[in-house]
Amino acid sequence: MDSTERRELSDSTERTRPRVIGVVVGSSRPGRRGPAVARWVAEVAAGHPAVRADVVAVELIDLAEQRLPLLDEPVPARFGDYRNDHTRRWSAVVAGCDAFVFVTPEYNHSIPAVLKNGIDYLDAEWRGKPAGLLSYGVSGGGQAAGHLRDILNEVGMVVVPTHVGLGLFADFDWSGEDPSDPTAAGRIAPGADRAVAVTALLTELLDPVRAPVATS
Repeated sequence: MDSTERRELSDSTERTRPRVIGVVVGSSRPGRRGPAVARWVAEVAAGHPAVRADVVAVELIDLAEQRLPLLDEPVPARFGDYRNDHTRRWSAVVAGCDAFVFVTPEYNHSIPAVLKNGIDYLDAEWRGKPAGLLSYGVSGGGQAAGHLRDILNEVGMVVVPTHVGLGLFADFDWSGEDPSDPTAAGRIAPGADRAVAVTALLTELLDPVRAPVATS
């Protein structure tokens, strides 16, 4: 096989490979709601035409499972000179995705440290890729989403306009639980309008004009 044939085969493989949207669980606290919210996003995504057509795949990425220590790379991320195995593993996970939905709670009007840490580990793996924001909190996590938007813009991501905010009382079912109990988590039960918003967010992520998917 000559170089032209190899290039054509590579181009064909790239065209047929489903785009991967990584749904990032941006919290690590025991008892967190993030995994349930991320699974709900994946369930909504399963009904999107692009997913049903196998053009797009959805992958859940749980930062708690990545077990990244506080940033310990001696060389700044923009150089891509990773010395630690955990960084190289994390780099491969992020590089394997074409776009992201970041699921974050609001902690003290901002995002959890584990999410900021995970972003700071890398640079080129984020750049040029579309990102969508889904926050949750007592009032929908809007302040966390605002901070996260600034951070993602700084690492060169294309943050789409739609932001989905889930309220802990409006979008969670507390039947049989005491909402004042700090160990209670509630059950995610967003209205149909929230699912519509997530579908719109996913469509924006896949829009090649508004949010071009990065290629390497």
